[in-house]
Amino acid sequence: MKFMRFGNREAAKTACLVEPDGTLRDLSSLVSDIGPDTLGGQLHDALKDADVSQLKVINADGRRIAPPMAQPNNIWCVGLNYSDHAAEAGLPVPGEPILFNKASGTFCGPNDPLLFSPEMTKLDWEVELGIVISKPALRVSKESAMDHVAGFVLVNDVSERAWQMEREGQWVKGKSFPNFCPVGPILVTPDEVDVGNLGMWLDIDGERMQDGSTSTMIFDVPTVVSYMSEFTRLEAGDLICTGTPPGVGAGMDPQRWLKPGEVVTLGIDGLGEQRQEVTAL
Repeated sequence: MKFMRFGNREAAKTACLVEPDGTLRDLSSLVSDIGPDTLGGQLHDALKDADVSQLKVINADGRRIAPPMAQPNNIWCVGLNYSDHAAEAGLPVPGEPILFNKASGTFCGPNDPLLFSPEMTKLDWEVELGIVISKPALRVSKESAMDHVAGFVLVNDVSERAWQMEREGQWVKGKSFPNFCPVGPILVTPDEVDVGNLGMWLDIDGERMQDGSTSTMIFDVPTVVSYMSEFTRLEAGDLICTGTPPGVGAGMDPQRWLKPGEVVTLGIDGLGEQRQEVTAL
């Protein structure tokens, strides 16, 4: 199944089921929203016996596309998780997943602006596969990890590299500015995609920067979920950003950084596309 949400940041969101032909069905008669409170089983149970053809059809023309799930309690990230990206960065392939997090205020819609503050000098991009957790996971095995996955989303893990790498090496500083985590447009359940072999790309003003595949991930989805659950309890609705393929600005020679007015577009097979304009504050 595929899900979308629509509505302004400050308003209640309209959650929809996306049918194969693109028809949007309003889920409000079944669940209050798609997020931490419903991904743990309520959404699945509500849809199990529902006649979706009887749900109201939504016309979303002109409406803001919201993230496909409500605000997660936690946004987790895996660094250097693509072998070709590690090579681009001139760094060894990690022996274990490198973990960090992004502030909750980074979470935004797939087409919301990328905010550029006067203090930024090295604003970068990262097309990534996002994992959305369905139910709490603590000390789960790789074999059972997918039982805790609600689905997958497209993410742009936006980064300010000077803050990340040159300000005492604290990655979270370079990852946590508002709107640094555009998510969506759709949440896709695991049965809909071959998550281990999805093409992914990112353009700036129409010029291709990243062109990769999830097939070069060092640590796959079950490994990431199981590994993280050794150190923390993953909660329903949590988002895990799983790393990026090569082609980021920091890896270019000469390096290239985003500037106000530029437009970033990105996509992953089966997970839709995003479009963001870099907007000066």
